[in-house]
Amino acid sequence: MTIGATLSRHAADNPLGSAIVCDDDIISLRDLDRLVSMLALRLATLSDDTRAVALHLPNGPAFVPLFLAIARAGLEAQVLDPAWPPARTQSVLALLDPALLVTTDPDVRHRRRIVLDRRDLRFDAAAQGLSDLASAPLATLPDVGDLAPFYVGFTSGSTGAPKGYRRHHRSWIRSFEADAAEFGIDRGDILLAPGSMTHSLFLYAAMHAMHIGATLVMSATFRPDRAVALAARHKASVVYGVPTHFRLMVTAMQDACRQPLLSPRWLLSSGAKLDASETARMKTAFPRARIAEFYGASELSFIAVRKEGDGAPATSVGKPFASVTVSIRDDAGNPLKTGETGHVFVESPLVFMDYATGVGSHLLRFGDAISVGDVGSFDELGFLHLSGRANRMIVSSGRNIYPEEIETVLQAHPAVAAAAVFAAPDDDRGERLVALLAFAREAAVTQAEIIAHCRRSLPLSSIPRVYLKAREWRTTGSGKTDFAAMAGLMHTAAMERIA
Repeated sequence: MTIGATLSRHAADNPLGSAIVCDDDIISLRDLDRLVSMLALRLATLSDDTRAVALHLPNGPAFVPLFLAIARAGLEAQVLDPAWPPARTQSVLALLDPALLVTTDPDVRHRRRIVLDRRDLRFDAAAQGLSDLASAPLATLPDVGDLAPFYVGFTSGSTGAPKGYRRHHRSWIRSFEADAAEFGIDRGDILLAPGSMTHSLFLYAAMHAMHIGATLVMSATFRPDRAVALAARHKASVVYGVPTHFRLMVTAMQDACRQPLLSPRWLLSSGAKLDASETARMKTAFPRARIAEFYGASELSFIAVRKEGDGAPATSVGKPFASVTVSIRDDAGNPLKTGETGHVFVESPLVFMDYATGVGSHLLRFGDAISVGDVGSFDELGFLHLSGRANRMIVSSGRNIYPEEIETVLQAHPAVAAAAVFAAPDDDRGERLVALLAFAREAAVTQAEIIAHCRRSLPLSSIPRVYLKAREWRTTGSGKTDFAAMAGLMHTAAMERIA
């Protein structure tokens, strides 16, 4: 079983059923299957050794058919984020060197590319864009094994380049099976995925819908009022999101005095933990829905789930999925007892293959068990509790952000001698970024100038909006920044807000 392999069967069973709704565009299962088959035959003519196609596209009707066609052709879809700075995009492309780049940005360079018209991204736009591949004879689609790679996604790296993690078909197929067991999601459901397909959660939701023959509802851009309207119009039964999406959707409903939505039966949240006030607001807006929160990592996929009504303590991230084994170990890899705190290790059929770009020096391994550096413990009832992140990772708006990368960029500013980036609670984002700076000399540097400097190297999601000038800078005995000490100074008179 591979990604997209079930689409033809669903098209035969329910040809006129809606496969994808993207704002006002709708494509049936029959038409989607025909489109994907044609695109896959075109793509299968690619003979490059890399066997990969890079997608540098905004959300839109063309995205999902292209992704499905790449999988059906036995190729690997490398999903690049259009929000990256141009230099980062070119750097990642140089590392990956895919056989083909599909983009809407004519300024992105590659040895073989197809540029789609951003103003005309209908469902058949991808077919028209790939028409130049028709000069080669149509290929026969290959037999694709479930351990073949099909997807490279990206998570922010702790150094300059983002990490590209590679997945095989089986890892997501097994995840779909786990979802069926946990939530009973089937072909009768309407799945709303309001976020960008560059975020693995929403791409996963899209492929899940295609695998089971359900209807996917998506949008070209996330606007909370539009997401609510789509959910209401199409009677979405399952809504995927990060806490920021749910927070903004509920606020939009309240601002518009909209009646509660009764069709959702599951709200599936990932990327950050919901607090009690957030879940209470969500229950008011979606009174018939149960709320479930995923705990996972890009490399490890879903690890545990906390479902409303399962008796999980407020501090818990839930229990491991049925196919996932979680253990708590010390630094030497020895298993710890219930209640003892240590590294969270995962053994799972859902884990990634390897890194396409970047390195995995932050990973800990003991046999088949992998840890991304999270620290936690189990309680007596088998619920998993996280104590923190061993690697300083920050989660803002559902995105994993590594402060080391931001600090490197800040310290490249000629007036900055040292930088330390921390998280502060934020009602909308979960956590917001705060940068503490020490200056090489007395300089009248403004916040706007620092943000402009960062924008040349960082995506908007990784640029702090709060900057503090440190009157003192704490260091360790080896002369490195003492981050624990600096965090303690963040809200004291030792800091001055930079305007």
